[in-house]
Amino acid sequence: MNRTPPLLPGATIGVLGGGQLGRMMALAARRMGYRICVLDRDARCPTGQFADDVVVGTLDDLESARTVAERSAVVTLDTEHVPAEVLEAIAPICPVRPGPSVLATIQDRAVQKRFLDAQGLPQARWAPVGSPEELAAAVAAIGRPSILKARRAGYDGKGQVRLEPGADPRAAWHSIGDVPAVLEALVPFAREVSVILARAMDGEVRVYPLAENEHRRHILHTTRAPAPMPDERRRRAEEIARKIATALDHVGVMAVEMFELPGGELLVNEIAPRTHNSGHYTYGACATTQFEQHVRAVCGLPLGDARAFTGAVMVNLIGDLWANGEPPWQHVLAHPEARLHLYGKLTPAPGRKMGHVVLLDDDTDRALRTAEELVAKLAT
Repeated sequence: MNRTPPLLPGATIGVLGGGQLGRMMALAARRMGYRICVLDRDARCPTGQFADDVVVGTLDDLESARTVAERSAVVTLDTEHVPAEVLEAIAPICPVRPGPSVLATIQDRAVQKRFLDAQGLPQARWAPVGSPEELAAAVAAIGRPSILKARRAGYDGKGQVRLEPGADPRAAWHSIGDVPAVLEALVPFAREVSVILARAMDGEVRVYPLAENEHRRHILHTTRAPAPMPDERRRRAEEIARKIATALDHVGVMAVEMFELPGGELLVNEIAPRTHNSGHYTYGACATTQFEQHVRAVCGLPLGDARAFTGAVMVNLIGDLWANGEPPWQHVLAHPEARLHLYGKLTPAPGRKMGHVVLLDDDTDRALRTAEELVAKLAT
């Protein structure tokens, strides 16, 4: 049983990384009466716009991270790309949640996959790759089509390449930078779903309604919640995610992305030990947002109610929509069920997440149609 006293409003929460996840976390924390100290290379970063204190530095800058830890009662993060070694170094200064061991497991795809294998959890067939020769052996074992992924730092399709029949494995190896990698069998999945949950310091877990995700150009496009799924299969997805969070001794919000195969089998795709893009629908649809839930967990408070009051669809707003200047937001604001979230990023760029819209509607098929109509109008 956890006996660590909770951190109450007035305490300072350190956040490593100043992106949109940190921004929405800061908004929740400030509303609850907490202070925010953020580390980012840009003082005008999305989180910095709502922080009490900004330390300018990179995520691998140990001295800057130490400064944040010294000014904070607990340190958390908005990205899993903070080096685990940095978290390990600052842990003696103040609590770090999630802990360094969680990041050490998640940041290396090979380590993550060995962890899943050790837990007996289902995933695509895979093999480690450390050289062109090992890649050739992995292709022979896994087959093609398959996907070569760098072991570290890849996201939104970066650091990976698909190997088709007849493709040159050595060229694929060069295309990801000749770095250690894993080769995964290409999974003929019917759809991707994600479980968003929170785990408290005492082991309590609260699970949000299952989300169904659609990606375009390797970037999340829409999330629908609750995802239509038979109860037994949904419970299996939740059981897998709970087992992962517990085995890692994770504290905070976590997302577990899974592939659902045509026959109903579920395979773990990726683990994100933080608030997640596919959990944005909780901001409006649920009693407790994923961001407040994360604050509660890392501060040692009881977890909030994760139930949904309504169905919802989230659609991402990508920088391409700014090609002709500021999008015509009146089209979004004309919908009473729409909730617009803009991240305060100063420079739009193709493929960059600039904001999102949540559509609150129990008819999620209708909400998906509305989302597509809004994106088309914003692009004009």
